[in-house]
Amino acid sequence: MTGKDILEKLGLSGEGIIGVKIRGKVFDLHTPISAEFLNDLSSGSVKPITIDSPEGLDIMRHSCAHALAQAVKRLFPETKLSVGPTTENGFFYDFYRPNGFTEEDLKKIEEEMKKIKQEGLKIRRFEMKKENAIKMYQEKGEIFKVEILKGIPEDTVSFYEQGEFSDLCRGPHVPSTDMIGAFKLVSISAVHFKGDESYPMLTRIYGVAFPKEEDLKRYFEHLEEIKRRDHRKLGRELELFLIDEDEIGPGLVIWLPKGAKIRRLIEDEWLKIHEKKGYKLVYTPHIAKVNLWKTSGHLDYYRKFMFPQMEWKEENKEKKKDSQDFERDIGYYEKVPYQLKPMNCPFHIQIFKSKTRSYRDLPLRLCEFGTVYRYERSGVLHGLLRVRGFTQDDAHIFLKLEQIEDEVVEILDIMKYFLSLFGFTDYMVFLSTRPEERAGTDEEWDFAESALKKAIERSKMKYEIDPGEGVFYGPKIDVKIKDVLGRVWQCSTIQLDFNLPKKFSAFYIDSNNRPQNVYIIHRAILGSIERFFGILIEHTAGNFPPWLAPTQCAIISVKDTSNSYAEFIKNLLEEYNLRCELDLSTGERLAKRVRDWEMLKVPFMIILGEKERDEKKITIREKGGLIKTFSIEEGINYILGRCKVNSGE
Repeated sequence: MTGKDILEKLGLSGEGIIGVKIRGKVFDLHTPISAEFLNDLSSGSVKPITIDSPEGLDIMRHSCAHALAQAVKRLFPETKLSVGPTTENGFFYDFYRPNGFTEEDLKKIEEEMKKIKQEGLKIRRFEMKKENAIKMYQEKGEIFKVEILKGIPEDTVSFYEQGEFSDLCRGPHVPSTDMIGAFKLVSISAVHFKGDESYPMLTRIYGVAFPKEEDLKRYFEHLEEIKRRDHRKLGRELELFLIDEDEIGPGLVIWLPKGAKIRRLIEDEWLKIHEKKGYKLVYTPHIAKVNLWKTSGHLDYYRKFMFPQMEWKEENKEKKKDSQDFERDIGYYEKVPYQLKPMNCPFHIQIFKSKTRSYRDLPLRLCEFGTVYRYERSGVLHGLLRVRGFTQDDAHIFLKLEQIEDEVVEILDIMKYFLSLFGFTDYMVFLSTRPEERAGTDEEWDFAESALKKAIERSKMKYEIDPGEGVFYGPKIDVKIKDVLGRVWQCSTIQLDFNLPKKFSAFYIDSNNRPQNVYIIHRAILGSIERFFGILIEHTAGNFPPWLAPTQCAIISVKDTSNSYAEFIKNLLEEYNLRCELDLSTGERLAKRVRDWEMLKVPFMIILGEKERDEKKITIREKGGLIKTFSIEEGINYILGRCKVNSGE
C-alpha cells in the first residue's frame, strides 16, 4: 500500500498533495509503505503534505536538487556527482568538473531544469544491494558516489529515478517533475568533498525554490531589502565602525566616533538598569596564565576556539646583548605561558573567592563589559555578526539552589525591558534540559529545570522545551529575537552551572557555619555588543531611535545672515545635552543639504533662516518629512520629549 492509497482510503486525497506523514515520518506518494506504519491507520495518525507546508517545501526542494543534477548530466555528461541536499530556502548540488561552471553555464542549466519540469517525468523509488550499487557507480566513474556508498552501513540502498536519470537517495520526492515549484539558480562556490582538503575541489551550485512564482518574487524583494539594510554597508556610510583585515586583522572591530557614541549610550543604559537591580560592575584582564584555563576546563573543551598561547622561548646570549628590549620581554623570566581569554567567568569566580562569602551575601551579582577573543576561521567571519574579538554584556550570579527561580524571573524582566528599548518585542524562548552526559546530581537537575520552567511561566513568556540540549554543566534558557524582516537571531542566554564552582572550589558559609556548594548563573542580555549592534543596524536600517542617534539634531542655517542665530540655537540645545552638528554651508542648495542629512539619518533638522531669526522661532524637520515651526522653548521641549529613552521611538 502506497501513501496515495492510504490517503484515498481515509478520504484525505486532494489537489496539491505531494506526500504523506504517518506517525511523524514523511513518505512520498508512490512508494510502498512498510508494514510497521500500516497498523491502526486513522485520520489522526495520517497527514497529507502539501507543497506549501514546511515538509512539502523540503520535499519539493529536494526534487529540485535532483532536477539540477539531471540537467548538469544532460549538458555536461563528463561531470561527476556528489550530494544534493535542501537548504533553508532552496537546495544545492556538489559536482566535480575540472573547469567548473561559468555564469553562462548556470543560465543553460536553469533552462534545462525548466525543460525537465515541463516534461513531467514520473519519479520512482527503487532499491539495490549496496555492493551492486558500488559496482554500477564504479563502471560509470562516479568516484564520489562510491565513497558515499562505502560509508552507508545498510546492505540495501535506495535510488530515485526520473527519465534517464537516477540518483542515490533516501527521499522522499514529489510524484513527478511537473510538481516542482518556482526555482532559480543563484550562485556557485568551491567546496571540498566531505569538507576534507585531501579530496579534489568540487563546485557547489545553489538554487532557491518556492511553491509559486509570486513567492519567488517576494523572496528576491526580501533579499533586496536585506542588502539595503546590510550593516556592513550602513556601517561605512554612517561611519559607525571599521574592520581592516589587512593592517589590523580579520574579525577585529574598530569603533568609529559615531558608533562609539551609540555603544556608550547602550552601555550607560545597561549599567543604570543593572545597578538598580543590585549588580556590581567589575573589570578583568584580557589575558591570564594558561593554568586558569586548565582549571576551568576551557583548554580541554574549548581549545579549538582559543587563540594560541603566548609562550616565551629561550634566546641565545649573543641575541640578548643586541636586544635593548630583552629585559622587558613580558613573562620571559617567569617562563609561564599566557592566553587571551575566551570567557570572563573564571575571573568572576576568582572575585567571588577573594574573600569568605556568607549565605547573607547571596545572591552576589557581578557584571562586566568583558572583551573576549575566540578564533573563528576567516571564512565564517561576517561583519559585526561573527568576529574574533567582542565584548559580552556578561554577568555571573552566585547563589543558592533555592534562589534560582526568583533570580531568573528578575533576569527575564531586565531582558524584556532592555530589548524593548530597541524595538525587539517578539521573542522565541527555549528551555534546554539535561543531556545524557552531565555534571551534578539528578536532584539538582530536577530542581533547576523546574525553577527555570516556573520562572519563564511567571514571566508570562511562551516557550518550547529542547529535550537533552542543555550543556553538561546545567540547563539553560535561550532567547531568540525577531527583527523587522522576520529573521530570528540568538540573543539572550541564561545558563545555570553546577560544575565550574566545584572546579575552583568555590563555596559559601551557611547559617550553621558550614561550607556549601555555590551555584552560578551565567547570563548575557545582548550576547555581544558587536553582534547586537549589527542586528540593530539592520533592524532599524540605520534609523536609530532619537535617544540613540549619534547626532540628534542638525542645525542648518539657510543664509549667512542666519549663521549667528544657528550657532546660538546649537549652543542652547547642547545645554540640554542634545547631540548637535552645525551646518553653515550656505553656498549649497538647501534641498541638497537636507538630503545629505537625511542620508546620515539624523532624526531632527532644525532649519533656520531670517524669518526664524527675526521671530525667535525654530523650524523642525523630522525624518520622514514632517515640518513644524515652534517657539524656541516649545521646540526644545518637543525634541527632548522625543529623545527620551522610553519615548517609544
